[in-house]
Amino acid sequence: MTSPRVLFLLLFAVVLAVRLGHHGLVWVEEGYPSAAALALRDGSWLYRDIWFDKPPGSAFLYLLWGAQTGWVLRLAGAIYITLASYAAYRFAHSEWGRREGSIAAGLLAFYLTFTVPSAALVLGPDMLLIVPHLMAVHYAWRGRPLLSGLWCGAGLLVNTKAMFIAAVCAFWLYRHLPTFGLALLAPQLLLLPVAGEYWQQVWIWGMAYSRDTYVLQPLREGLLRTANWLGFHSAAVVAAGSFLRQGPGRRRWLLWLAISFVAVAAGFRFFPRYYFHVLPLVVLLASRGLVMLPRRWAVAVLLLLFIPLVRFGPRYYWHENWADLAMERDSHQVAARLVGCQSLFVWGYRPDIYAISGCRPGSPFLDSQPLTGVMADRHLTSSTPSVPGDRRRLIECRPHYIVDGLGPYNPELAITRFPDLAAWLGQYEEVARTPGAIIYRRVAR
Repeated sequence: MTSPRVLFLLLFAVVLAVRLGHHGLVWVEEGYPSAAALALRDGSWLYRDIWFDKPPGSAFLYLLWGAQTGWVLRLAGAIYITLASYAAYRFAHSEWGRREGSIAAGLLAFYLTFTVPSAALVLGPDMLLIVPHLMAVHYAWRGRPLLSGLWCGAGLLVNTKAMFIAAVCAFWLYRHLPTFGLALLAPQLLLLPVAGEYWQQVWIWGMAYSRDTYVLQPLREGLLRTANWLGFHSAAVVAAGSFLRQGPGRRRWLLWLAISFVAVAAGFRFFPRYYFHVLPLVVLLASRGLVMLPRRWAVAVLLLLFIPLVRFGPRYYWHENWADLAMERDSHQVAARLVGCQSLFVWGYRPDIYAISGCRPGSPFLDSQPLTGVMADRHLTSSTPSVPGDRRRLIECRPHYIVDGLGPYNPELAITRFPDLAAWLGQYEEVARTPGAIIYRRVAR
């Protein structure tokens, strides 16, 4: 059996080598915390000075490396996956043994690499919740309410879906709920200076987002995407099922599994990254299931890993003509035209332009969702608002450049279509266009 140190060095090396295949790309979900980190670097406060609809953890994490992209961002991702694998190792090792711990670590690193690249590459709220998830449940499992609550509280600082993890832990720690609850709330005290704005932007906006899905047939979509996820993760699913059929403590595992699937379904969108809420549990169960299976059956199950490996592996190095990256390529063209950019406002949901260009945000808004009320998951094709938009704070700002990254895709939501912005936009002149954006520069007075 490979020593833990060698195991994690090997996992880190493989994960980093694969992720570096996308070192030149910036996914939009990476652009959002990067843009917020650029604002933080210049002294702005989240929620008070910058409208940010996510908990603060991702923005402050990106601040650690100065919101840099390229190989720095991919290195950070590889480090995080290694830490997540170590958390899985600790859980499985303490529950069963070193062999199960090593398998859990390897499976988690594998599935956090060879799945949909737009989900697996992004250090966003769903990915960042994996470590707090594993640690919180691990300590709850061991009857340690203080540490479990603190990890749940840390999870809430990166993703509001940590409330589902708290539900699992509270069920197991019902005799220690006061201690658990106080520990859960303790990390939230960091947000007291901006509590009102945080509640409005993260929780109220998040609830509005969740109750207004763009999916026309949520049940059908959920079943289809879950079936796809089960297929690509069939090795772990089969092994986990084998353990649940024979192993002890079935009710506790099934409760955790049920609540995790509720977290996936919340909002009725079923994006691939939402399934990260189920993945830690499945790999833990699979680690024990593989050990319990006869050797020949375990080998047969592990051969199923070739399904995601063949499907997603090549896309790390052959992605030049990938349709999903058309807007990202356009963002690079936009960034190249922002000559001498001092500050920037991007209309639409194109925060990767901030990250690629390095331009600091020139307004409280990193995108146009709160300005139009139209959610980013549909505003390329629909102009129907989910909530009222408010543009009054925007016209008080004087960014050096404005980029309309939405109008070329949906003319009904072009920045020029809003009469209350006409006088403000009159201070700018169009200086360039790309296939997916119109660039304006403030006229010198």
